[in-house]
Amino acid sequence: MNKQPIGERIIRFQDCDPYGHLNNSKYLDYMINVREDHLIHEYDINIFEMAQVQKKAWVVGHNDLIYMRPALVMEKVKVKTAMIDFNDRYVQAEMIMTNEAETHIKAVLWTKFYHFDIAQQRGIRHTEEQMELFKEMMLLVEQQSTEERAKHLATALKVAVPSE
Repeated sequence: MNKQPIGERIIRFQDCDPYGHLNNSKYLDYMINVREDHLIHEYDINIFEMAQVQKKAWVVGHNDLIYMRPALVMEKVKVKTAMIDFNDRYVQAEMIMTNEAETHIKAVLWTKFYHFDIAQQRGIRHTEEQMELFKEMMLLVEQQSTEERAKHLATALKVAVPSE
């Protein structure tokens, strides 16, 4: 099980501002779409099927997004995703967008998803089976905030990639 799978996307014209930069709100779309793909392909968790059949889902409760460099129209970007925290009521995912060569960080997103019963319209606890799976999926992150994490990742890239 890959704890930090990578998805590639091309920044589309309709998602950009007049300057050719990815619109701020679209970072969320690109990054969360990659996370949804990873859940299906890496962990066999189909949140859409789960919502329709079991009437259970995860709803976004909090986003914290750090913009570091613009993503440009028709640029190929990579998005790494990982679960970085969880408890019996929520999971928190990290999504990191980079350029194709992975030499520049475009943005770092931490999103907290709360487990939710659609039929009853209320939050619910994760099952024991889910909790065990989350332990396997977990990527340990030492930083306590997105700001700290973004600085750490940028510093690590500068050390790992001498020519910027």
